[in-house]
Amino acid sequence: MRILFIHPNYHSGGAEIAGNWPPAWVAYLTGVLKQAGFSDVHVIDAMTDRLDDAVLRARIAQLQPDILGTTAITPAIYAAERLLALAKEVSPRTLTVLGGIHATFMYRQVLAEAPWIDCIVRGEGEEIMVEVARAAAAGDFAAARAAIKGIAYLEDGKVVATPAAPTIRNLDALCPDWSILEWGKYTYIPLGTRVAIPNFARGCPFTCSFCSQWKFWRDYRIRDPRRVVDEIVRLRDEHGVGFFILADEEPTINRKKFVAFCQELIDRKVGLLWGMNTRVTDIIRDADLLPFYRRAGLIHVSLGTEAAAQLKLDLFRKETTIAQNKRAIRLLREAGIVVEAQFIVGLENETPETLEETYRMARDWDPDLANWSMYTPWPFSDLFRELGDRVEIFDYEKYNFVTPIIKPAAMDRAELLDRVMHNYRRFYARKALFSYPFAGSGERRRYLLGCLKAFLKAGFRRTFYDLGKVGYWGPQSRKKVDFRFDTARRRADPDEVEWTSVHNRRSVGERPAARKAMACGGGSEQLMEEGPADGGRNPS
Repeated sequence: MRILFIHPNYHSGGAEIAGNWPPAWVAYLTGVLKQAGFSDVHVIDAMTDRLDDAVLRARIAQLQPDILGTTAITPAIYAAERLLALAKEVSPRTLTVLGGIHATFMYRQVLAEAPWIDCIVRGEGEEIMVEVARAAAAGDFAAARAAIKGIAYLEDGKVVATPAAPTIRNLDALCPDWSILEWGKYTYIPLGTRVAIPNFARGCPFTCSFCSQWKFWRDYRIRDPRRVVDEIVRLRDEHGVGFFILADEEPTINRKKFVAFCQELIDRKVGLLWGMNTRVTDIIRDADLLPFYRRAGLIHVSLGTEAAAQLKLDLFRKETTIAQNKRAIRLLREAGIVVEAQFIVGLENETPETLEETYRMARDWDPDLANWSMYTPWPFSDLFRELGDRVEIFDYEKYNFVTPIIKPAAMDRAELLDRVMHNYRRFYARKALFSYPFAGSGERRRYLLGCLKAFLKAGFRRTFYDLGKVGYWGPQSRKKVDFRFDTARRRADPDEVEWTSVHNRRSVGERPAARKAMACGGGSEQLMEEGPADGGRNPS
C-alpha cells in the first residue's frame, strides 16, 4: 500500500515572505500511518518546490500511489482540487483524499465542483486517515466507507456525510514523523535557520464569530509541556531546527501550562529563539512574567488588534482598547521581545481617514513590526453568514488576507490597496532609518534586521502582498490594478455549508459581539484556571 501526500502549490505573498514553512500535517499523518503499519509513505511539497502540473504529473506516474492525499485552507482549495483531478488523470485507480478546514465545512460544495475526489476527511485527520488506509488496503473502500466516521463522499451522485469522528483526547499519543520532510528547504529568512511549527494545543475554549479554530478542532486540548519540549529538542537535534513558532492561535490561554512550558525550556537549556501569536489581554495579565518568557527564548510576539473602522463605532471602547494595546506593546518591548501589531483593514465602513488612523496608531503604539491584513470572513464562519450580501466575491483563491474581499462603501479596492501600501512604506522606512540600526547589539537587533531583510526581499521580487500578480507598482499604477477575481464563482447555498460544530466551551464572561472583526489573537475572554497560575513553580 503506497500513500503519497502532496502539499498544494499555492502562494499569496502573506506569511510566506518570512520563509518556507514545513507542512506539519504531513508529519502528523505519516506518524500515525507508520504506527498502524503503513510504511510506504511519500511526500511532495509542491508549494515550497513550486512544482507545476507537468512535474507533478510525472512524479505521480512514477510513484503510482494507492492513495493520494492533500489538504487545503480556503485560498488553496482550487489548487488542491486541480491536484486531485490530475491524480485521477494519471492514475484512475488511485484513491483521492482531501482534508483541511475548508473541505471540512464546505464538503458539499467541494464535491459538487470536484466529483473526482473519492473521500473528504472532516476535522482532525490522524485517526480518520488510518481508517481510510485500512479500508483501502482491504481492497474495497467503496463498501467499507460508510462505516468510517468523519468522512464525506459521493454515492450515486449524492453527497454522503458519515457521523463526526470523536476528537483525539490524548494529543501526546501522536508521534509526528518529522523525518519525512526535507528540512534543508525550510528556512526562516530573518534568522537564516531552519524553522518548525510545533503544536502546544489544539482548539480554543472560546467561540468568537470571526474565528474558525474552535469550529475545526471542536474541543480545547492542551499537551503536556514536557512532551512539547521533548519534540522541540528532537527537532533541534535530529533536523537542525534553529527557530520555532507555536502553531496555536493563542498558546497563553492556559497560563499554568504555558509557564510550565517556558520553565521546561529554561531548565533543559534548549537554547532556541521562538515566536507566537497571542492576545493583548494575556500580555497585560502576564506583565510580571514577560522577562521570564524572554529568558525561555521568546523573541517575537504577534498581537491581534481591533480594526480602526470598527473602533470608530464606539468611542469609549476605542479609548480603552487603544490604551491596552499601547501598554501591551510597551511591556513587551521593555522585556526585550520583538512585538508585531496586526491591523485589520478593509471593512465595509473603511475610509481613507480610518486607514490613516491605523498608521497613526502604529506610530503612537510603536510596535517593532506592523502588518495590515485585509478583512477576510471565512465562508463557513458565523461572521460570513451575518455579512450576507455585503460579501460579493466568492473566488476563494483570493481569501488570503492580502486581497480586498469586502468593497468599502467610500473607496474602491485599488485605492484601499494603495493606501495600505502607503502605510507599509512609511512605517518601515522610519523603522529602517531610525529604529532597527539602533536597537542594541544582541538578539533583538539581529532579529529586527533579519525581518527587514525578509520584507525587502519580498518587495523587490514583487511577491509581497501579491503585488506582482495584481499589477501594483506604486500610486501611479492604482488605476491599472486588476485583482482578477473569478466572477463565475458563486456563493455556496447555505444548505451546502456545515455551520455548526459541537464545542465544549469552558470560558467565562459573555460571548464577543457577533460582528467583531479582529486579527489572530484578538479575543478578550479568559480561561478559568484551577490552582496557582504558575503551576507551583517560581519562574523567577
